[in-house]
Amino acid sequence: MTGRDRLPLGDPAAHLPYRKGVGVVLFNDRGAVFAGQRIDSPVPAWQMPQGGREADEDPWQAALRELAEEIGTTAVEPLAMTEEPIRYDLPPELLGKVWGGRYRGQEQIWFAARFLGRDADIRLDASDHPEFRAWRWMPFAALVDQIVPFKRALYAELYRRFGPLADEIRRSGKA
Repeated sequence: MTGRDRLPLGDPAAHLPYRKGVGVVLFNDRGAVFAGQRIDSPVPAWQMPQGGREADEDPWQAALRELAEEIGTTAVEPLAMTEEPIRYDLPPELLGKVWGGRYRGQEQIWFAARFLGRDADIRLDASDHPEFRAWRWMPFAALVDQIVPFKRALYAELYRRFGPLADEIRRSGKA
């Protein structure tokens, strides 16, 4: 797992649990990944669709729900998933501010999926609470450098696990 498994004694987050979540590495037919620019960030911060999951919610169904809410489409097919959740910790300046201060970070199941729609099918205004202000297809390796620093290890791990799919898609046009 990425992130710290043990926090120093006296760390204010040591008693907090991880929020259960999902994420989607969404590939187009050229092997690039979807990157959305967060609407709530003062600096350009790009990320992949991701979000929370209810305790009894199937991870793939949660991923489809997040895609519908964040990018307005579920025209995807699953390609792979992480066998175990991957964690990240919030930096100290966000503890107590994000998710009502109830969590120290997220523990996410990630999926690699192929986008089956057209770019015009992607709608950032699909929900009443948009997450992204802009989007683009980006080389997966480039996205690792565009994510906020506290998620960089998570994205590097996702690239290690799912990056070969980008090459496979580019070569064959399918995964």
